[in-house]
Amino acid sequence: MTDVVIMVSGGGTNLQALIDAKSRGKLPHVNLRAVVSSSSNAYAVTRAECAGIETVSLDIKGYSDRGQYTRDLCGLIRNYNPGLIVTAGFLYVLTPEFAEEFDGRVINIHPSLLPSFGGVGCYGIHVHEKALAAGVKVTGATVHYVTAIPDTGPIIAQKAVEVLDGDTPETLQQRVMREAEWVILPKAVEAFCIKNQVNQRQKGHNYDTFAS
Repeated sequence: MTDVVIMVSGGGTNLQALIDAKSRGKLPHVNLRAVVSSSSNAYAVTRAECAGIETVSLDIKGYSDRGQYTRDLCGLIRNYNPGLIVTAGFLYVLTPEFAEEFDGRVINIHPSLLPSFGGVGCYGIHVHEKALAAGVKVTGATVHYVTAIPDTGPIIAQKAVEVLDGDTPETLQQRVMREAEWVILPKAVEAFCIKNQVNQRQKGHNYDTFAS
């Protein structure tokens, strides 16, 4: 299995989707190794503890420098040597050092069909407020690789969700979570871990062939 670290800041609904998928046997190649939170008070920490997942908090309130926070966070995550890092409602924009160190190993779930309604300031309920203000008829969720510029990395998966008459940001947020986020994130994580393990086996095979 591939060790996965999940980064959180708030309620942890997408973390719960991964926990539930694991309990249903839908993530056979995934080891939910640890949850890292930017807030010690985040309910996501409680979710992780209830599921028996190791948790650690690096509280952002103790930092005034974004670069130092990023460096300390990288060091913390480095200790787990994860094959995959999932930013699931992690609300703090890190310096490019984070994406550079873990290049190709970090994916994010975003509550819109990127590139629409992405970038700095577009998170949580604000995304759905912007979608309704724009009058779109379809929105959804996107899983993508994390790069130095927020919400611009290569897209892994998307799922569309209809915007209904009378929707509020809150009702739209709940529908996008149920119909899109909680569906595509576990599938994307499992697919990544399968590919990671195939690559590791191939590297080992190539090494054995060379050594012989």
